[in-house]
Amino acid sequence: MHLVEANGKRILLDCGLYQGHRKEAFEKNRTLPVDPRTINYVILSHAHIDHSGNLPQLVRQGFRGRVFARQSTCELCDIMLRDSCFLQKRDLDYINKSRRREGKKLFEPLYDESDINALMQLFVPTHMHEPREIARGLTLEFFNAGHILGSALVQLDIRSDHGHNHRLLFSGDLGQPNQPIIRHYEYPAGADILLVESTYADRYHPSADDVELRLESYLKYIDRHNSKLIIPAFSVGRTQQIIYYLNRLKDRNKVPREVKVFIDSPLSQKATRIYANHREVYNDETRKMIEAGRNPLEFPGMQFVGTPEESMALNDMPGPMIIIAASGMCEGGRILHHLKHGVQDPDNIVLIVGFQAENTLGRRIVEKRNPLRILGEEIPLNARVEVINALSAHADRAGLMDWIGEVKDNVRHAFAVHGEPEKVAAMEQILKDMGIRNAVAPLPGQTYKFD
Repeated sequence: MHLVEANGKRILLDCGLYQGHRKEAFEKNRTLPVDPRTINYVILSHAHIDHSGNLPQLVRQGFRGRVFARQSTCELCDIMLRDSCFLQKRDLDYINKSRRREGKKLFEPLYDESDINALMQLFVPTHMHEPREIARGLTLEFFNAGHILGSALVQLDIRSDHGHNHRLLFSGDLGQPNQPIIRHYEYPAGADILLVESTYADRYHPSADDVELRLESYLKYIDRHNSKLIIPAFSVGRTQQIIYYLNRLKDRNKVPREVKVFIDSPLSQKATRIYANHREVYNDETRKMIEAGRNPLEFPGMQFVGTPEESMALNDMPGPMIIIAASGMCEGGRILHHLKHGVQDPDNIVLIVGFQAENTLGRRIVEKRNPLRILGEEIPLNARVEVINALSAHADRAGLMDWIGEVKDNVRHAFAVHGEPEKVAAMEQILKDMGIRNAVAPLPGQTYKFD
């Protein structure tokens, strides 16, 4: 959440939910650092909840401006925010049971369905590469960020009455080059102020070349052991990537006939439909699959799981099977039940395919903490734990340096944002090493003024 004040207007770049330790996240997310009634516009880079998740609370507390986002981002927000609302309410119902017994004041949800309904009326679908003057002297243009469907680089041209002009470029989340389905990020030129994410600024992802080989080896293993491959995955982006890779393996007859594939997330099913409806963002390889008559987002033997009862039934079904379920950081959703029932079996595999924030169950699984606390119970971790970082939808150090190298020529001020402290520090150093002397890692609440 970044506040830009220019030409008498106040503009938020993204408005996400903080993710991490539950108590800390709960407190941070309830306290907005700006008065929503004073915000004129929000420019939304993409639909992931850490970028969009607090928009309904902004409306609940008085925001009545406009939200500019790409069409597919608008569609994804409609389903993702409703899902987030449902999960928050369920968590609060659980927490408030004990607070009621203890005579404590009950917590209220951050927002409800009515706030989301009001928010959706404020969205302004905005095309890429079409400059839009959102206010006097303020022109917005979106470029492709290559992260998930609808992800955008935000370029804001600011022309003041005093002749001081600036071009601000905000990366949102920058995608990993050459990832499946969607096109590579772009390189907008001419920015003098740069805000760049730092998620993987201190590390390199392994080559994606071995993703299919590793998946193939896990499929052979669970087929041989009649066991389960349990994959916590974000419903938007990561799930579609995994479907894509399994599709390619299926096409090469590398998925054993007995292995069943279950996508256990109603949100994933809705998101996959939206992905299927926006072929304009597909890369060349995905377009060729479609031209050859193959749908990259479905294949024989893949099933979406509907009801909670159908989901719970998977825990009693024998393998071999793959279960892909949200949430990606294992902090809620149906994945918790599959982990609770699955991590005790040494023949099962838990496959981590995405970033795991500090203090999340997903991070504890990666670190092989034992036992794991899942749904209030201590559960021994006996299953194999595997990690494929090559599936990340975030650019690694090399990707970030490539992008910065192409957009930096006019940059005078740069800000390293959106990352854990060591990542942000690494990005600050990258920016300085690449010749941007005025590069900082701002702290929450810090302000900077440009003439």
